[in-house]
Order: sequence, then C-alpha cells, then structure tokens
Amino acid sequence: MSRSERSPLLLAGLLATAGIAHFATPRPFDATIPSGLPGTPRTWTYASGAAELALAAGLALPRTRKAAALATAAFFVGVFPANVKMAADWRHRPAPQKAAAFGRLPLQLPLVLWARGVARNARGRS
Repeated sequence: MSRSERSPLLLAGLLATAGIAHFATPRPFDATIPSGLPGTPRTWTYASGAAELALAAGLALPRTRKAAALATAAFFVGVFPANVKMAADWRHRPAPQKAAAFGRLPLQLPLVLWARGVARNARGRS
C-alpha cells in the first residue's frame, strides 16, 4: 500500500481514536468546551466525538473520502477554540502538561493541511 493510500486511513484512525475517547472518557474533553457555547459541555463533547467518528468513516470509504476530508479540515479549524481554551486553562499547570496544551495549538495547522491533502488526492465524489 502506497503512502497516498495509507494517508486517509491513518487520518481516519486518528479521528476514530479521538471520537471513541470522547465517549470513553468525556470529562477531560468537557473541560475544553468554551463557556460561550449554548448547551452543556457534555453535549458538545459527545457531538464532537460523533462528528469525529462520522468523519473517520467518510475518510475510510473512497466514495466519500474527498467530501469527508474537506469536512475534516473544517472540523480541525472549528475545534481550535477548544485547544486555545485548554492552553489558557493549563497555563499554570506543571511544565509537561502546559507543554502538551500549548503544543497542540501549532499542530492544528498540519492536521488541516493533512486533511486538505487527502481531499486533493481523493478520487471519490465531493
């Protein structure tokens, strides 16, 4: 299997793992939900977990890959405020936790670019 064939499946695996984590251990995700959003943090945690699972499924299927990859790029942009909140909330934590929280911020860009690259290389319908 070539690198371009593995890439969407690896991205799908990353999203599926994150989606499952939102349901298996929701409390840490609840804490990252910006307070300005309507509803409860748990609702947003479950909704984002379900979205990640749906995106993973879409990426895994060649027919839906392009649309799912574009939606994944948008999703990564959309969850960026939660990562900013986490970094702000964790700024007084021990150095390893603080580094992890702040390290997530610049990682969003490569994730967006990865998803866009998967969309660009997809042969399915958009």
